[in-house]
Amino acid sequence: MTQKMYLAIVIINYRTPHLVIDCLASLEDQIDVTQHCVILVDNDSGDESVSILEQTIVDHQWNDWVHLIASPVNGGFSAGNNLGIKAINAQAYLLLNSDTIVRPGAIASLLKALEQHPEAGLISPRLEWPDGTPQISCFRDHSFVSELINAAATGLITTLFSPYNVPIPVLDSPFEPQWTSFACVLIRREVIEQIGLMDEGYFMYFDDIDYCRRARKAGWKVLHWPDAHVVHLRGGSGSVKSDLAQRKRPRSYLYASRSRYFAKFYGIVGLWIANLFWLMGRSVSLIRELMGQRSTHICDYAAQDIWMNWHNPLQLPTLPTSSKINHEQTS
Repeated sequence: MTQKMYLAIVIINYRTPHLVIDCLASLEDQIDVTQHCVILVDNDSGDESVSILEQTIVDHQWNDWVHLIASPVNGGFSAGNNLGIKAINAQAYLLLNSDTIVRPGAIASLLKALEQHPEAGLISPRLEWPDGTPQISCFRDHSFVSELINAAATGLITTLFSPYNVPIPVLDSPFEPQWTSFACVLIRREVIEQIGLMDEGYFMYFDDIDYCRRARKAGWKVLHWPDAHVVHLRGGSGSVKSDLAQRKRPRSYLYASRSRYFAKFYGIVGLWIANLFWLMGRSVSLIRELMGQRSTHICDYAAQDIWMNWHNPLQLPTLPTSSKINHEQTS
């Protein structure tokens, strides 16, 4: 597309066409077709997604603001978003999960924040469940100490090192977290021009913290704007979050992305140190389990999987084919 827009909304589909349709329906009354558009990227779903979405766009007469791109490969979350961003020249890009419903007025509110806060390179809304219950969506950086906290899962340790605890409790007023969920995030064009696109070395996960850290290093602020509300059907488009909740072994790309993140920002030795801090925390939680004080919170094979790609953590991911089942394409 050669036309320049004020706002381009990028949505990735991977075998979730009906979620995408609901998301698009929630945007319909918030779109100004002269200034806004949606770039819908199908990440080589290998099913009927493209035909379903094409027909729905025609049936609902969304052709003037929804543009579908069928990617020939499933490159993951970063690659899919990059493809959408490169497809059109816009002043700002809203990366939006397929498993979201945008509440009325949210787009206008986010654009208002963009205008009022020129120092903010990335702006995120309040994410919530369908009943309005807020979700934690803002965070501190993952660090050595946060690995200790997560593995120990012990109140005393969490309290002692609270400044390093990754989740930030929900707040009702705007503030500046270190990073925010990319389930929905507005990115100023100048940020992309300055630091580049998302790192396609992450197939899934840790791509959002990576991008926020790069933006902050370049002098931009990350702003959370809770006046804008977006429903996030967390886990509606994939299994990793449910696997973690059930302590099952998650897909390998979660740990591969973790390794890439720590090696990229702390060096390869930093990755090993992060793993040692995790093991120290795990020793605390394991002792409590053996004493019968708690049940395990650790996923199967976690102590093994944290060493994923330990010798070459910055290697590019092996991309799945359309015949390989991989139900998770959102952050």
